[in-house]
Amino acid sequence: MNLKDLYINYFISKDHKFIPSAPIVPENDASVLFNTAGMQPLIPYLLGKKHPYGTRLVNYQKCVRTNDLDSIGDKTHHTFFEMLGNWSLGDYFKKESIAYSFEFLTKVLKIPVQKLAVSVFKGNKDIPRDEVSANYWLDLGISKDHIVYLGEDDNFWIAGENGPCGGDTEIFYFRSEDEIPKKFDPKDDRWVEIWNNVFMEYNKNKDGTFTELPNKNVDTGMGYERVVAILEGKDDNYTSSVWKDIIDKISEISNLPYEGNEKSMRIIADHIRTSVFILADNAGIKPANTDQGYILRRLIRRAIRHAKILNIDINSNWEELIANLIINKYDKYYNELNENKNIILSELKKEKERFNKTLEKGLKEFSKVLSSSNKIITGQDAFKLYDTYGFPIELTEELAKEKGMRLDIQMFELKFKEHQEKSRIGAIGKFKGGMASSGEIETKYHTATHLLNAALKVVVNKDIHQKGSNITEERLRFDFNCDYKLSNEELQKIEDLVNKWIKDEIDVIIKEMNKDEALKIGAECMFIDKYPDLVNVYIIGEISKELCGGPHVKNTKELGHFKIIKEEASSSGIRRIKAILD
Repeated sequence: MNLKDLYINYFISKDHKFIPSAPIVPENDASVLFNTAGMQPLIPYLLGKKHPYGTRLVNYQKCVRTNDLDSIGDKTHHTFFEMLGNWSLGDYFKKESIAYSFEFLTKVLKIPVQKLAVSVFKGNKDIPRDEVSANYWLDLGISKDHIVYLGEDDNFWIAGENGPCGGDTEIFYFRSEDEIPKKFDPKDDRWVEIWNNVFMEYNKNKDGTFTELPNKNVDTGMGYERVVAILEGKDDNYTSSVWKDIIDKISEISNLPYEGNEKSMRIIADHIRTSVFILADNAGIKPANTDQGYILRRLIRRAIRHAKILNIDINSNWEELIANLIINKYDKYYNELNENKNIILSELKKEKERFNKTLEKGLKEFSKVLSSSNKIITGQDAFKLYDTYGFPIELTEELAKEKGMRLDIQMFELKFKEHQEKSRIGAIGKFKGGMASSGEIETKYHTATHLLNAALKVVVNKDIHQKGSNITEERLRFDFNCDYKLSNEELQKIEDLVNKWIKDEIDVIIKEMNKDEALKIGAECMFIDKYPDLVNVYIIGEISKELCGGPHVKNTKELGHFKIIKEEASSSGIRRIKAILD
């Protein structure tokens, strides 16, 4: 049986409710481009909101992380991955959580106890050392020498700068045929972390002090791809059953073996898989030059570059063959893959054709660099070719060699590291932002998107639906299906209608009901599959009914004045409105 099924079935047997994976693109969350962890969509519930499914939850969550993009090509990194997680929302705590993890690993997966080790929080000046968790592990049979106490960088979690927080216990597996060391050393890379149990038992106050929480939560996460590789005895994730058929297909298409071509084959397998899942998401992300679309474009183009390295005929349907295999492999778990199959294949092909033209432009720019240089290609020029024209550094190196020129690779790498550091800092800032609950202004914008959605249906077309949204303290951004640019007259009518509803001082009512009942009364929903059977429907008079995770104002009069500041194309067939409240 698949590890995902074993995991879900085990926790269902422990009275957990299975919740569907949230979309890859977060709904109404400006803080991150993609869901990067299983806990991310559950933050409101970890912060105290009641979950419709109760207090014990389990799922597998689609995640995308791009901060390690340049590590893809090694044995263990992936941009798309699945996170297995179970949660207790004010229900059980350390003892049960540790017991469940231990039983699943040793009884269900049959991992020998001596191959396991754990780390726990060593405490600080405000919070005591976590002897409670350590003692539970000892009681279960983990050797004292296989338990270490680590500090805040390793074994502490907090939601942003302040809020719910606590120590965690990480579980490690000895991934080697060597004799198992008597003493666990977390710096020994033969020990691989496989599971993390976070215990939220404190609140960090704004003044820096800590108070114990009345309701304590457990949040756990286990990386699916890593654990499958471990269970199958593979030290290269790409040789496990998660990847083998995809790698075999690339080998067949290129007529080359995996051995000796590992890096390019891993990059193609990883990037096409991630692209398939991003394109399948109902947010309607398409390759573009900003935000999620930019990441998608980079992934597809990098895969194409490595297909060229393997001498694959780029004009053949190679990407379609790989994408179809991935769709068939995962559609049992994720319906959107089949539902959006035509979009996936079409966008992959279109981006492939666009990139071939971009490569031509890059080659022309390269020729200009050649004519203006003195037998050396500067790092600045190489980075401009890479960053502006999407020209891979490997290609610049190859062409420089052919022309008998020297490339200042050290300066390129310096520029590239500067670029990476900026991206990393930006990503950290975004992720931290996602940990905080919505403030007053974001709450207003959440409600304003419902009114905007309703106004678009009245003014433009009743079949218009939300395809994505992004809310910050400064503005709302709303994507919707429409195949033409809205006129100034239409935009004015939309703005006037929203402001009329605000002036009408309409109550915003929340009703909890069965999902089927909500759909029967005409409630709109962007991602129907992600919602549980029991849902919250926000009703604004006769104007709007939407399934939503909130938060919202109590009356439209709280919104102030609505103003559209921009209307533009987001991607093919998708328009975007940016608006403010003043």
